[in-house]
Amino acid sequence: MTKTRLRDFLVTKDDWIFAVSDYFHPHGIRSTLRYVPDENGERELDGKRYKKYDFDVAFDFMRQNRPEWVEDVHVVPEDQIKKVLPPSSAIEKWYGIDSRVTVVVDTLEKAGISRDMMGITGSLLPGLQNEGSDIDFVVYGDQWFIARDAIAKAKSEDGPIDDIDLNMWKRIYNKRIPEISFEEFMVHEKRKGNRGMVEGTYFDLLFVRDWEQIKEPTQRGEDIGTMKIEAKVTNADLAFDAPSVYKVEHDEIDHVLSYTHTYAGQALAGETIEAQGVVEQVGDIKRLVVGTSREPKGEWIRSLTLLEKEGFI
Repeated sequence: MTKTRLRDFLVTKDDWIFAVSDYFHPHGIRSTLRYVPDENGERELDGKRYKKYDFDVAFDFMRQNRPEWVEDVHVVPEDQIKKVLPPSSAIEKWYGIDSRVTVVVDTLEKAGISRDMMGITGSLLPGLQNEGSDIDFVVYGDQWFIARDAIAKAKSEDGPIDDIDLNMWKRIYNKRIPEISFEEFMVHEKRKGNRGMVEGTYFDLLFVRDWEQIKEPTQRGEDIGTMKIEAKVTNADLAFDAPSVYKVEHDEIDHVLSYTHTYAGQALAGETIEAQGVVEQVGDIKRLVVGTSREPKGEWIRSLTLLEKEGFI
C-alpha cells in the first residue's frame, strides 16, 4: 500500500496533482485535486502548463472526468499514482535556493528540529508556485509546538521573520469569512502564533501527526441536528490537526471536531468554549462538528475563557 499522510501530494499517470487530505485510506488515497495540465494554465512546471483548481471547481472537474473517484473527497486508485511528493522533498528542493525557505528552516533547526520532521506543502511542493503564493510549512507531531514557539521568538526579535500586518490579517479573515467578528478572530489568531511573514511573504506553520499518532480513523457519524454548547476542553493535543479535535466535558457531547482551519488551535485544555455546529451520532457517542461546508454558516468555536480575559465578555 502507498504510504501517505495528510499534506503529502501525489501525481497520477495523467500528471494530475492531488493534495492528500486524510491519514486513513480504506481504498485508494483520499485527496483533493489541485492542479491539472492545461495549455492555457497560469502556472508552469518542467515546460508544461498547469491550471490550479479551487475546492468547488475541482469537484466539478472530477465529476465530469473521473466521477468514480468522487466521494466526500477524491479517492485516487493506487494503480493510478505515478509518484508521491512528501513535504520533506520540498525542503531539499528549496533550501539554499529560496531565501525565505532558508530563513524559516534555519530558525527551526536552531530550535532543535531536524529536517526530517519538517516540510513544505502547497504550491511549492510540486514547484507550481507563483509570485503571490504563500508558504505552507509543515512540522510533525509534538515538534510542531517547539517550532511554533521558535517562530514566535523570532518574530519578537529584529530579524527576517515578522509578525503579520493588519492588511494581511484582514485578507485572511475575508478569505475565511468566519462567523465571529474580526476583533474576536484577531484575539484567537494572535495567540496561536503559527503565522508570520518572511521577506514580505505570508507563511503558515501547519501541524501534521507523527506516524505514531496515526492510530484510528475518524468514523463518519449520522447527523441528528444542530446544537450550541458551552463546555470545558479537557484535551487539545490535536487542536491544530485537520480536523481539529477538542475533547470536552459535557452532558451529551464527547468531543468537538472542526473541519475548517479557522478554528484550529482555537482553545487550550482547561478553557471553556462556546461551539455551534452539527451533532453527529457515532456509535455510542455524540460529537459536535464545525465546518460542515466550505464556508460554514452558523458554525463556530470561541474560547470564552480567552474572550473574558481580553475584555470581550
